[in-house]
Amino acid sequence: LSQCDSLCPQNYPLYIRSVPTENELKFHYTVHTSLDVVDEKISAMGKALVDQRELYLGLLYPTEDYKVYGYVTNSKVKFVMVVDSSNTALRDNEIRSMFRKLHNSYTDIMCNPFYNPGDRIHSRAFDTMVNSMMMQVC
Repeated sequence: LSQCDSLCPQNYPLYIRSVPTENELKFHYTVHTSLDVVDEKISAMGKALVDQRELYLGLLYPTEDYKVYGYVTNSKVKFVMVVDSSNTALRDNEIRSMFRKLHNSYTDIMCNPFYNPGDRIHSRAFDTMVNSMMMQVC
């Protein structure tokens, strides 16, 4: 896993984590480029989105170096992961499972009475979960 982002419905970042950090700007650009694909997939789903508890968008697009995956919660919070294309060990069900972990951790943050929805995420538990997920993949 190279980058993990969480974006609010208005598409500004709530959380960004990159490994390695020297390519963070490149990854950030890749994530924002993928938001058009996310919006296309959401609008293509239409009414089906309302009936689902979660929405795994799958592979948004591959590049020569990376694969970009997306996930949207029913509250329209978007999760985007950028994964190294050379990592062939990662299967679709593992990516889906990682998104579920992110969603569950995000839900825990939202349940915190001191967290204001829309604020950047500053949570040690969320950081720990994302870091462990990234280390498993690397």
